[in-house]
Parts: sequence; C-alpha cells; structure tokens
Amino acid sequence: MPQEFDVVCLGGGVAGEAIAGGLKDSGLSVAVVERELVGGECAYWGCVPSKTLLRSAETLEEAGRARKLAASRVDWEVDFPKVAKRVSWMARDLDDKNAAAALEATGAKLFRGAGTMVDLRTVEVAGEQLVARRAVVIANGGTAAIPPIEGLDKVKYWTNRQAAVPRELPKRLVVLGGGAVGVELAQGFARLGSKVTIVEAGPRFLALEEPEAGAALLPHLQADGIEVLVGDACVAVEMQSTALVLHLKSGALVAGDRLLVATGRRPNFEAWKPAGLTQTERGWLKVDPLTLEARDGIYGAGDITGIGGFTHLAYYHGQIVARRIRGEDARADHIAVPRVTYTDPEVASVGLSEQSAREHGVDVVVVTTDPGEAARGYIHDFHGGALKLVADRSRGVLVGATLVTPRAGEILGELVLALKVATPVATLADVIHPYPAFNRVLGAAFGELAAKVR
Repeated sequence: MPQEFDVVCLGGGVAGEAIAGGLKDSGLSVAVVERELVGGECAYWGCVPSKTLLRSAETLEEAGRARKLAASRVDWEVDFPKVAKRVSWMARDLDDKNAAAALEATGAKLFRGAGTMVDLRTVEVAGEQLVARRAVVIANGGTAAIPPIEGLDKVKYWTNRQAAVPRELPKRLVVLGGGAVGVELAQGFARLGSKVTIVEAGPRFLALEEPEAGAALLPHLQADGIEVLVGDACVAVEMQSTALVLHLKSGALVAGDRLLVATGRRPNFEAWKPAGLTQTERGWLKVDPLTLEARDGIYGAGDITGIGGFTHLAYYHGQIVARRIRGEDARADHIAVPRVTYTDPEVASVGLSEQSAREHGVDVVVVTTDPGEAARGYIHDFHGGALKLVADRSRGVLVGATLVTPRAGEILGELVLALKVATPVATLADVIHPYPAFNRVLGAAFGELAAKVR
C-alpha cells in the first residue's frame, strides 16, 4: 500500500536537511529519499574534503614562506597517508550514520534508495510508493558532467569524488577543466608534490569570474609549478604504456599518470523526468526563482535548479521552501549569492561582472586596485592580487565585486550585504575599516567609486 506524507523530499543533501529541519515541529509529516549518503556531495566528496586537502597543502606552502620571513632553514617531508587520513576523517569516512540520525531527529522518515518521481505526487523507492499530500521537493542535485571525448570512456579517470578523497598522490596529474573545482584541486595536489597540468578548452580559466581574477591568480598557480593551457580543447584520450595521453586540438600532447575530469556538473534529472516536469536549456529543473516552484506544490531546491551550485545556496533554498510549505510567503533573493574559489590566494565574488552588468543595461562604473599593494599585502608578503568593484552610476549602488587576495571569502561578507540591501556607494565609502586589515583596501576603492557615481 502507498504511504502518505504531507511532504516528500527527493534528496537528502544539504537542501533536504534544511527542509527537514525547517519543518520540525510543524505538525507536517516528512519523508526524505536518499540514494547515497545523507548530507550530499559537499560533505563527502566536495567542499569539506577538498578544502581539508587544500588546508594541508597550504600549511606546506606557509612553511616554505617561513624561509623568507622567519627562518634560515625549514625542512619537511610530505606524509601523504597522513593527509589522506585526515581528509577521509573530515569526510566522516564516508559514513552517514550521524547525519542520518540527525535528519530523523527532526521527525522526518528516511527512505534509502534511488527514488523516482512517477507522477506529480508520487515517488517510488525500493518497492515503496510515497504519496505527498501537500508538496514534493526535488533536491537531488547533480553529478560530474563527462564530455564526449574520444577514448575517454576507455580509460580510468578521476572526478571530484576520487580527487577530493584521494588514496594516492599521482606523480603527474592532468586536470581537464579550469573551473573552480579543477583549479582548487590542481593547486592542492601541486603543493603536495604532483606535477600538474590544467587543460581548459575555453579562452581563459575561471571563466565564470571577471577576467581580472584569472589574470591575477595565474602567476600564483605558475609559482606552484602548475602549467595552465587555455584555448586548446582535448579531442582524444588514450593509454600509452602506463601513461594517460591527451591529444589537444592544436596537435599538442599532454601526458600524466592520473586524469581528473572537472568539466562541470549535470543534473540528476532521471529521478524526476518521468513526471513530465519542465527542464531548462541545460537540463536543470525549471523553477520560479522567487518561489522555487516548478508547479503548484512542487519545489526545486539547491543545485537541481541550475541557479547556482553552492552548498550555502542549497541550504538557503531549503529554508525558503520549508517556510513556504509552512504557509509563509517566503521569497528567494538571488541578488547577492557569494562565490568563493578556495585557492591561495582566494577568489571571491558576488553579483554581476562588468560584462553582465553592461548586458543588463546598467550604466556601469568600475574601480580596480591591487590588495597586494596595501600595507597588509606587504606585511603578509602577498603580491599580485585584484579587487574590482562594479557600480550602477544612475542608482549609486554596488552591483558586483571580485577579490583575489588572502581571506577574500571573509572580506566578501561586507560586499554581499551591500548588494543585498542596495547600500549607497557614498555610505560604503564612509565605512571605517581597521588598519592594517586586508579589508581596508575597500575604503579607498569605495571612495574612488563614490566620486564616479556622483
């Protein structure tokens, strides 16, 4: 017999957890369907283990910097098994027992298995039929997108899942794709001792960010021994003896012991497409960006919406959907979604790029500067960063910002709030920033911007 619940949530990742938590004590019955691990990609194969790997690599780089700033001699030997053990521990050793218990402590019932939405109110999982009386929430995210490259299906390669929780340190690592995931992991493995090459088909890496971001980051990657190839697509992959060899469009060959495919994400649409829901041009679930509804009583939350593949956004979506199911007129606001690439230095941004702002008809004014030239840059021995502020001259407000600097992710909070509440640039220019903090570079930049929007 079908089991009835007020809410059935397809996916027990971050968005699913937020929905279960948001409906706790609401009096509504909730079923959560999860095919893998409760907590989703970020906790086990994404943000948490990858940033733990990066932290280990960063400590080695800091030890090296001590030679210049504090010590006449610093020696170390990379203990990769120690790194891998800590990464695995942070990924809960791929055990979701505690996460599952926390989910069920909200009152939700967990169903394990690959759920399929067979109609607009019914999800089938492991021989059970779950019927939603009030709402179905689709929050089953995406998976690594594998490009149709000749020979790729005949070789063993890594995706983020193997690279973020690694069992080995390859001597030569080739990273296919120069987005945030590829660039982060490239730097992490390079600092641990791998010889790394990034192959990006497009004209620049970190293509979703301002051009200034990649330009500022490139010398830092090169200083870590990373070779960055752009504008030269991989057209074929083959094994030659024990090496993986990539054939590029130019005729160049790139060889490695391991290949990491980091060419983006695709939606897990197979679980809900049978219900006849509308997809975007790229295959994601089409939702109203304000209400997150795909249809009446059917919501999308997190990566599956295609709005942004960020853990913090998925959690926010879960909160909004839970409030709407409770009867509140909650609306999602995507004007100020923060983005951070956790390289060293970090790349952080929010809002529109200069190009996007112009395409939206904004009367654009721009200010750029180098945080490395501020006092904190010299104190920290950091050189070669970037700060770009994009404002709307007619409205006198900030519409976008990008930073390449140590601690950029922490500095970004001020800029996120400025976009969220449309703080006048004149007010931002009047903010006092502590000296000699990294964020003090914002003061002069806001002052320059304020002069341009008057």
